[in-house]
Amino acid sequence: MRRAHEPVHGAILLAAGASTRLGRAKQLIEVEGEPLLRRAARALLDTSPHSLVVVLGHDADALGACAADLPLQRIVARDHAEGLAASLRAGIAALPAACEGALVALTDQPALDGAHLRALRDAWRATPARAAASAYAGVLGVPALLPRTWFADAMQLQGDTGARALLRARAGEVVAVAAPALARDLDTPDDLERFH
Repeated sequence: MRRAHEPVHGAILLAAGASTRLGRAKQLIEVEGEPLLRRAARALLDTSPHSLVVVLGHDADALGACAADLPLQRIVARDHAEGLAASLRAGIAALPAACEGALVALTDQPALDGAHLRALRDAWRATPARAAASAYAGVLGVPALLPRTWFADAMQLQGDTGARALLRARAGEVVAVAAPALARDLDTPDDLERFH
């Protein structure tokens, strides 16, 4: 339960991609009988966000349907073909003003779970002027919780550039939370083959 003095965060699930390298919607790949998009949304809800925004694009109706019963806001990034930046901009723009930070996640990390997301939330709450990011494979990446003071920079991103670019540029303002299992993602048929 959130105490009165704790900063409020919103959550953004980036799920707009066309999964062109995989050849089918990675968001609908099932892990333990549940589509990755729904699984990630449930994990984000486990952090008790003020709101959860799911950013859709390619095949939005079919993808959104797999989480239709969850308490979230579905939006469509009309310029999603531009890449990650367009989805991140759309998600941040949709967050209510009450959100002092944005917990950003993707749908292609099958090891993502609520425990790690809560650890990111708690690390950010301890120092809300800093970001809290997942550390794996020698990088700082998503999921990450970005403070509101970073939103303006995020809104300037272009192309297939996401939160990782901000984390790299502002590494001195980031609390790292180890998550080695998140290094595995599902981008290609080979990734999927190794996963199953």
